[in-house]
Amino acid sequence: MMRSTTVDTGLRSATLSSPVWDKGADGWNKHATLIRRWLHDVTAAMLDAAGVAPGSRVLDIAAGAGDQTLDVARRVGPQGYVLATDISARMLALAQENLHAAGVRHVEMRLADAQALGLAGSDFDAAVCRLGLMFCANPLDALSGTRQALKPGGRLAAAVFSQPQHNPCLTIMMATALQHAGVPAKPPFEPGTLLSLGRPGLLAQLLDDAGFVDIEVQPVSAPFRVPSSQHYVDFVRASGSPVMAILASLPVQAQKDAWDDMVQRLNVFTTSAGWVGPNELLLCAAAAPA
Repeated sequence: MMRSTTVDTGLRSATLSSPVWDKGADGWNKHATLIRRWLHDVTAAMLDAAGVAPGSRVLDIAAGAGDQTLDVARRVGPQGYVLATDISARMLALAQENLHAAGVRHVEMRLADAQALGLAGSDFDAAVCRLGLMFCANPLDALSGTRQALKPGGRLAAAVFSQPQHNPCLTIMMATALQHAGVPAKPPFEPGTLLSLGRPGLLAQLLDDAGFVDIEVQPVSAPFRVPSSQHYVDFVRASGSPVMAILASLPVQAQKDAWDDMVQRLNVFTTSAGWVGPNELLLCAAAAPA
């Protein structure tokens, strides 16, 4: 059965939408081609690990502007079904536009916090979450809710950033932003932050605590390739909401100084073939008990 792509806010107030992520949504969407190239292999591996196949019913958590949602929709085909959720109404509106432009009609959208999905008993075959789970202050709630939304034996696959030492671009940018904002450095694994799930063993333990079985967590290299450090900073400046939020209270010139400082510090990753920023993700896969 074909379904029209709609933003369903009937069960949840539109005030749920996050202003921080709404603000970064257009920048994230503007760089969709760059993001797609960066995460192409990781996304394919995530969908494989979740067992996404023709006819599947799939839950896409923290769907953003719909890049991986499109990949999911193409895999499941018109006989399948995809529910894309995000905490940002603006992200979902952009995803709707992008999916319509691609001719996709078997995706439904719902404004929802990943930590309060409210989808228990929905019997999804699979669930995926690409670079969203680490922003949950209570990731166990998100994982428990996801398991409850899956059918017995249904699979979850997610990607998050790993340890700080394997993601130096992120640590440099965050440290620089905090320094310019006069804010003390925070613990690298503070809940709800970029690297919050990178602590060794944490993600596997959370999956176990949430009731999943057949748990696997593996590191995956995901270098970010652009012509220069300026290109990378421009991307983050337009769409990297956590860094944007740190600098938001500074005067315009002070913000510019901070971004310029990041460009200089990140030049260390310039190579003869352009700028290559190291990134390492953790790809996890697990199943709901049969």
